[in-house]
Amino acid sequence: MDNVSQIRMFFLLGLNETNNHRFTLFFLALLCYCVILLVNITVIVTIIMDENLHEPMYILLCTCCMNGLYGTTGVYPKLLWDLLSPAHVISYSGCLVQAQVIASFVCADLSILSVMAYDRYVAICRPLEYHSVMSKKKLSAIVCFSWMTPFCMVGMNVFLTSRLKLCSPYISRLYCMNWMIVKLACFPAETDVNNILTYITIIIYIFHGFFIVLSYMYIIKTCANSIENRAKFMQTCVPHLTSLLIFLVSMLSDVIIMRYGSKDLPQAFKNFAAIEYLVIPPIMNPLIYGFKLTKIRNRIRVVISLKTK
Repeated sequence: MDNVSQIRMFFLLGLNETNNHRFTLFFLALLCYCVILLVNITVIVTIIMDENLHEPMYILLCTCCMNGLYGTTGVYPKLLWDLLSPAHVISYSGCLVQAQVIASFVCADLSILSVMAYDRYVAICRPLEYHSVMSKKKLSAIVCFSWMTPFCMVGMNVFLTSRLKLCSPYISRLYCMNWMIVKLACFPAETDVNNILTYITIIIYIFHGFFIVLSYMYIIKTCANSIENRAKFMQTCVPHLTSLLIFLVSMLSDVIIMRYGSKDLPQAFKNFAAIEYLVIPPIMNPLIYGFKLTKIRNRIRVVISLKTK
């Protein structure tokens, strides 16, 4: 077993069947990454530069876009390199870092969406208390908490994974995921603590989902009796709900296939499910908010009109 514990390199098998189309896939992946950078940086810079947008809703949107950049940067540069490389390998430490980035990105995204739901609940259901409840100091603490808590929780799981003895260097994915590394353990009994911590994390984020649903039940109940609140709901809540649904569908499809999917599924289908939540939400979130939220849309129009003159 001494040789088993000396794995220092992983082989990513997700691209093995794409050799005939790797240049096409490279340009598609490069285009996706460039679009992700463009739309997210545009929204981030617009919010930072315009003091009128320094409100909780827009700050949370800015945080969401930053998290999107964080998650996609953990995957796309390596993926682009692999598409042009004959060998799809990643170092042991690099694999753990990538697993940490991807998992913390997913958890932080759900945390941020939960905070956004609470922000909309307070704005619509308790408008007189909004500025005291969502003060800059409290908002800063909530944003830090929504980033640091997932990062630390995932970090503990990755640390436990790093202590496992592994029997294989082969990962059947486009990129590293903590669960895929745990599956390579020589002794399944050693993964019990990993599994317990994983299930605790899943339960915590299921409660995040219930919290979001509960927030919107109260919001819809409040909006049903007021035309003004209905307009506010359509303007600010519909984009958030759309973002949430896109993220959850994308994420859950990959989790189901990764944990319970048949080995007979085509690799191309597995790859699509694996990359879906790293393509659609990071592109759609800033586009949905950019087009739907009037202040951001108008500000971007002003900037574009000034540059064209």
